[in-house]
Amino acid sequence: MLANIAFDLKISPMLNEKNPEVLIIMGSKSDWETMQHCAKTLDNLGIAYDRAIASAHRTPAKAEELARTAEGRGVKVIIAAAGGAAHLAGVLASQTHLPILGVPMKGWALDGLDSLLSTVQMPRGVPVMTFAIGKAGAVNAAVAALQILALSNADRRKTLIEFRERQTQEVLSAKFED
Repeated sequence: MLANIAFDLKISPMLNEKNPEVLIIMGSKSDWETMQHCAKTLDNLGIAYDRAIASAHRTPAKAEELARTAEGRGVKVIIAAAGGAAHLAGVLASQTHLPILGVPMKGWALDGLDSLLSTVQMPRGVPVMTFAIGKAGAVNAAVAALQILALSNADRRKTLIEFRERQTQEVLSAKFED
């Protein structure tokens, strides 16, 4: 089951084998409950990804290393998920030129509002593209990663167009069952 996957703070040895275009970095293992929806969406879209755990506060050197070395490993987009103070996305953005997509997690204090504000309030010149709190944000971050990849890849553009068409058809074909 996805929720029971063990995480290691080291970079996965599968990283170079899969040639991931997206790196999902979570502030803690508990974020996987939400971010598995991002991973599933990336899987469904055919986008290779890797994942890691690194805390902006408890393992800042690890977070910085992941961000600084991602582009050299072929990563094109980083998705950062964190709760509470949620400084992870900002720390990553300070260490790379890659786009950072921030997904605020529901936390223990303000039901994710604290995470949203911490993720979205970046200083001028260090952007983090910030999404909704929780599952919707996790899924939308995966779709946004596809949009970014589609800018320079015709196959990814085709996947994006097909994804949008499927969404449209699902809505148009929806029927009420009495």
